Amino acid sequence: MDLLEYQGKQLLARHGLKVSAGEAARTVEEAAQAAGRIGYPVVVKAQVLIGGRGKAGGVKLAADEAEVREHAGAILGMDIRGHVVRTLWVERASEIASEYYAAVLLDRSAKLPLVMFSSEGGVEVEQVAESHPERLVREHVDPLVGLSREQAARIAAAGGAAADVVEDVAEALLALYEVWTQEDATLAEINPLIVTPERAVRALDAKVSLDGNALYRHPENQALADRENEDEIERRAAEEGVQYVKLDGDIGILGNGAGLVMSTLDVVAQAGGSPANFLDAGGGSDAKKISQAVELILANPAVKAVLFNIFGGITRGDEVARGLIAAFRHIKPSVPFVVRLDGTNDVEGRRLLAEAELPNVHTARTMNEAAEAVVALAAGGGVGAAA
Repeated sequence: MDLLEYQGKQLLARHGLKVSAGEAARTVEEAAQAAGRIGYPVVVKAQVLIGGRGKAGGVKLAADEAEVREHAGAILGMDIRGHVVRTLWVERASEIASEYYAAVLLDRSAKLPLVMFSSEGGVEVEQVAESHPERLVREHVDPLVGLSREQAARIAAAGGAAADVVEDVAEALLALYEVWTQEDATLAEINPLIVTPERAVRALDAKVSLDGNALYRHPENQALADRENEDEIERRAAEEGVQYVKLDGDIGILGNGAGLVMSTLDVVAQAGGSPANFLDAGGGSDAKKISQAVELILANPAVKAVLFNIFGGITRGDEVARGLIAAFRHIKPSVPFVVRLDGTNDVEGRRLLAEAELPNVHTARTMNEAAEAVVALAAGGGVGAAA
C-alpha cells in the first residue's frame, strides 16, 4: 500500500524524523486557512501516488493568500499522468543548503535490508547510480542486529554528508530504518532529505510503501489507504477477494496462482504482447469467481484480447469453463479470448467450451501457443493453428 507524501511524512514524524510543518487540504478554502495557520511563504503540493508532480505544475510556492488560492484552484482536479489531484499538502517553505537522498528497502537478491544514501539528492536515484555511482552508498544491514548508530554514521559520511551534520543524518537513517522495520514497510525513502542554512536536517519529501499483507498488525495504518485515488478496478477486485493489479498493456490475463500468472505475463511479453493486468483468481476458483474475474478484466477499456491460463489442481477446469460461459451470457464480451486449460477436469472443461460455442473463444494446448495466439488477436490478426 503506497502512501501519499503527507501520510508518509506523518509516519516518519511518529518515529522521530523531523519534517516541515504542514496541513492537508481538500478545497481551496481549506488550503487558504491552512496557509494562514502555518505562516508564509508556503508550498502547495499535489498529493498523488506518482512522480513528476513538479514538472506537471503540481508544486507551487505561494507568498500570500491570493497565491495560495490561485495555486490550489489550479492544482485541485489536475490530472498528473492519470492520477487526479483531490488532496493538497500545504507546507511551510524551506530554505535549502543541501539536498540528500536516503532510503531503506529489501534487497531481494541478498535477502537483506539495504540502506542507501547519497549527497546527490533531489534527482532520480537512477541518475545518480548511472552518472556518479561512487556517490550512492549501499550497505546491507544484519536484520538480527539492526542498523547501529555507528553503521548509520559511516554510511552518512561515506555518502558525502557534510561533517557537521553526519550525526543528524545518521539519526535520520536510524529513524528511517525504524519505520521500515516497525511499520512493515517495503520501501521508506526520503528525496530530498534537506539540510537548512541553520544546519537542521529534515525530510522534505517522503515515499513510503507498506506491506498490505501485514496491515492486520497495524490497524492504525489501514485508514491511510488512498481510496479516492485508488484504481476503481483494483478496489472492486479487493472487495471480491481477487488479486488484481492494473498494468499498461492491452492483453487481459487471468490465471490461478501468482507464480503461474507472473509466468504468463513473461510469456506474453516474450511473444511481443503487453499485459493489461495481473489477475490471480486463486486456487479453488469456482464458476462465480471466474465470471467476476472476467468482468474485472473487461472493465478496463484498453483490453483488446484476454488470455485464460489455468493449470488445474484445486481449481477445476470444468468450473473455469462454466464461469466463462456464465460471463459470456451476462456480459457478452466483444474482445477475443484464448483459453488454455490443463490439469484437473481439463478435458471436461474443454468439452463444455466446445458445446457452448462461445463467439470468439479460442483454445490452446500450451502456454506458449496461447501467448502467441492472444498477441496475434490483440493486434487484430488471426490465431492460426491455435484456433
